[in-house]
Amino acid sequence: QVQLVESGGGSVQAGGSLRLSCAASGYTYRFCLAWFRQAPGREREGVAAINIDGGTTYYADSVKGRFTISQDNAEHTLYLQMDSLKPEDTAMYYCAADRGFCYSGSWDVGREYEYWGQGTQVTVSS
Repeated sequence: QVQLVESGGGSVQAGGSLRLSCAASGYTYRFCLAWFRQAPGREREGVAAINIDGGTTYYADSVKGRFTISQDNAEHTLYLQMDSLKPEDTAMYYCAADRGFCYSGSWDVGREYEYWGQGTQVTVSS
């Protein structure tokens, strides 16, 4: 059973940085790990994803160049480094895991991730 526990959310001013962590356990090889977010009144959207085998990364256009997804396989931890934060980044952020590789164009929309964390709130003030 895969378990995911997020941490690192908080409040920050626009232009600031935060690093989210996701302690992951129970997964083996060929998993796609991802970050999603959902703001009040909006649909959930994919932020970034990474293949645990090989480390190929994928990003939503809205966060490219500002956010970095990474993993520490030895520590079984997924990270999301968020820089140059904007008020529109305010949302609940979720860690997700799914069997199989992440693929460009299909890692977010249309893919039903099997495992989810409880979420961590990120609030960016202007």
